[in-house]
Amino acid sequence: MRLSHLTETASGDTLPPNPYSALCPTRMVLDRVADKWAVLILGLLDRGPQRFNQLRREIDGLSQKMASHTLKSLERDGLVTRTAIATVPVTVEYAITPLGRTLAQAVDALRLWAENNFAAVIDAQQSYDQRVN
Repeated sequence: MRLSHLTETASGDTLPPNPYSALCPTRMVLDRVADKWAVLILGLLDRGPQRFNQLRREIDGLSQKMASHTLKSLERDGLVTRTAIATVPVTVEYAITPLGRTLAQAVDALRLWAENNFAAVIDAQQSYDQRVN
């Protein structure tokens, strides 16, 4: 699929990426990054390949349906590979791609921020709730 028609003007000039525009392809990429399940799955796969059920056991609250949907989307986006291993029953393993690893690095920075700042966020929420309620 050719996406240049989304970033070109009628005169053929190329527009810079604009994630604030619903028509810009960068919006689709940011939507993927903003998905909590995708972020958590990429974080685990950055540590090494995992089987489907391993991912589900590691990520609390991740349903089978959501895990399957998210992994298919990540595979389609080129961020994850799916390998079927000829065993009985068939074993499926997921691994991060080089492109996915570049995203995982950015996601790791967000994870570190969350780990370092969750207490301040909770304090702010409690302060807000006291003022509003």
